Amino acid sequence: MAQRRPPDLAHALERADAVHSLYYFLTHALFRLFAGADPLVLLRLPAVLATAVTAGLLTLLGTRLAGPRTGLLAGLAFAVLPPVQRYAQEGRSYALVCALVVWSSYLLIRAVDTRTARTTRARTRAWAGYGAVLLTACLLHEFAVLVLAAHAVAVPREARRAWARTACVVVGALAPLAVLSMRQSAQVAWIGGLGTGALLGIAAVAVPGCAAAPFLPRPVVRLALPLAVLPAGLLMLVSLVKPLYVDRYVLYGQAGTALLIGAALDRLTRAGGTHRAAALLATAAAIVALLPVTASLRTPGSRIDDATAIDAAVRTAGEGADGILYLPARRRVWSLADPSTVRGLRDLALNRTPEASGTLYGTEVGPSMIRARLRTAHRIVVLRDPAGQPLDTTPGEVAKRRILAERFEECGTRSVHGGRVSVYAHRC
Repeated sequence: MAQRRPPDLAHALERADAVHSLYYFLTHALFRLFAGADPLVLLRLPAVLATAVTAGLLTLLGTRLAGPRTGLLAGLAFAVLPPVQRYAQEGRSYALVCALVVWSSYLLIRAVDTRTARTTRARTRAWAGYGAVLLTACLLHEFAVLVLAAHAVAVPREARRAWARTACVVVGALAPLAVLSMRQSAQVAWIGGLGTGALLGIAAVAVPGCAAAPFLPRPVVRLALPLAVLPAGLLMLVSLVKPLYVDRYVLYGQAGTALLIGAALDRLTRAGGTHRAAALLATAAAIVALLPVTASLRTPGSRIDDATAIDAAVRTAGEGADGILYLPARRRVWSLADPSTVRGLRDLALNRTPEASGTLYGTEVGPSMIRARLRTAHRIVVLRDPAGQPLDTTPGEVAKRRILAERFEECGTRSVHGGRVSVYAHRC
């Protein structure tokens, strides 16, 4: 998407992925600015840098709330949290959103402190800065707006009117994008209901956080606990009606968790003798326990699929083939990053390319045309979902499966992480 020309990109965003509009244009500008660089490095580097910046901002925020030890420990804790390490590696917007949310939280604390400033201009500038940074986070991903619930709890009573005005401006400015993306809600139809893991995850933060709250600095608890719990909790409540909860959508909640950990470690390491030794031992044990997790997060098996392995399987299967078929059509995404993998193979169902159609994966011809094209092919590479996935019941997908079953033999299938690559022929 980010490598498309701006007019083509804008045209596509009218139909799909409007929620990522700003991120796509920023990434497009990055590709243009460093045209000769490795695109995978360019795609991932912003997330790496954003995660490092977030750790630094958390150090500043924790220092302002409870002192330098809390700040430093919070920044270090954030850096080793597994969800943070995962999305620091990916070419997505979530690490950037996290950095902006933490920055806005820091600016919120500063803005609250300006209520005693001598000039109205200083107070206005402080709140404007907070609103601008938070709005940018929301434009990168709309669910950043849920942090307003956490900020509402953190703001003291005497600053609530100024905060409410700023929050209304942010919500109002975000509204047009929200309306557009709501029209594209079919894109999140893949999200399932709440799983046990998600519920246990939020409970694992909320219960210890509430239990430790009386022993931690009040300013930390007042911001960190709502930040860790409320955005995820609200998204879970919405998901009871319309499934929308995905942990990465509220990744910034990990900043609240890190602040709580930093404050707790600070408190424990200041305690005397046995308590301090126990805290240091528990911290060391936690870090050792995380090592296998952090190692696994740096392998293809930690992701939904392994696009590199799929590409390699397609290259092998494609020898002697004259066509390729994607079951379902969205699996065409596997070939979009490196089109050379399928060069020489006719895309038997394709009508218009993603760029020409202004879509994510392109458009496909109707069932009758798919049937006619498949009848002219002799040996086909088929890219499929992993075994056990529910079958797509749209007419085009049904037609693909039916004609394959009627006129072709399955000559072999290679299962790779996240998908299957099969070869079909009239006679193996």
